[in-house]
Amino acid sequence: MQIRPFTRSDADAVIALWHEVGLTRPWNDPAADIERKLTTQPELFLVAEEAGAVIGTAMVGYDGHRGWVHYLAVSPDQQGGGLGRVLMEEAERLLIELGCPKINLMVRTGNDRVIGFYEALGYGTDEVALLSKRLIPDV
Repeated sequence: MQIRPFTRSDADAVIALWHEVGLTRPWNDPAADIERKLTTQPELFLVAEEAGAVIGTAMVGYDGHRGWVHYLAVSPDQQGGGLGRVLMEEAERLLIELGCPKINLMVRTGNDRVIGFYEALGYGTDEVALLSKRLIPDV
């Protein structure tokens, strides 16, 4: 298994993985999200690969103030084997190299299994309200 930056040839497999693990939503076009990421810090878009197959992803970014992780995904047949932890360790390592003091991520309310995963890695819930506004709608 290796962790490497995303390449365009990964797109179909990455999107299929995101669909398989339930990360996509009708109002978010995953192909558009990939294209957007490739314009900013594309080297921080991580893919875990084994025997030529995409088995994990993490879309990492740093805005100069906070780091973010989106689309952390692990293939269902690989879940529970430590790959999610390895991807997060790599995301943290890359952000530390950039001087990032804090990392944020979002988990959908009620996804207790995933919240427990992050808590086991030392993440905690901040008492904030997440507000958002769509500026460019996905078609």
